Amino acid sequence: MPTLHINGKETAVDADESTPILWALRDTLGMSGTKFGCGQALCGACTVLLDGVPVRSCTTPISAAAGQKITTIEAVGQDKVGRAVQAAWVKHDVAQCGYCQSGQIMSATALLKGTKKPSDADIDAAMAGNVCRCGTYVRIRAAIHDAAKTLA
Repeated sequence: MPTLHINGKETAVDADESTPILWALRDTLGMSGTKFGCGQALCGACTVLLDGVPVRSCTTPISAAAGQKITTIEAVGQDKVGRAVQAAWVKHDVAQCGYCQSGQIMSATALLKGTKKPSDADIDAAMAGNVCRCGTYVRIRAAIHDAAKTLA
């Protein structure tokens, strides 16, 4: 049985190592914050951080996470960057339907951990592949800029 480091805890996962991280999280561990969107790594709804790097959990097998730290939306607010992003999301009323937001927040958090003062181009590059069917991209960008200012 594989053991994964999820949100700061070692967790045994009763699943085959070829199982996508998404399904191990949702079906095996009951962690429903990470969403299934397309199943083809195209929409970003399933984004989690693997050693701080955004990955699409719907196509990343749990074997690829061996020895690495997985951070999900359930724990993103445990550090100051994640908290700043979540607070900015609320302040700017980013979520409309909310379905894509866990993946959006994970990508934004990864961006701000590596880029303290992102330009619009930095934001566009980091958020590429995170689809929001409601079209809240202007609010997403504003929230990221606001979170960056908060962290400065």
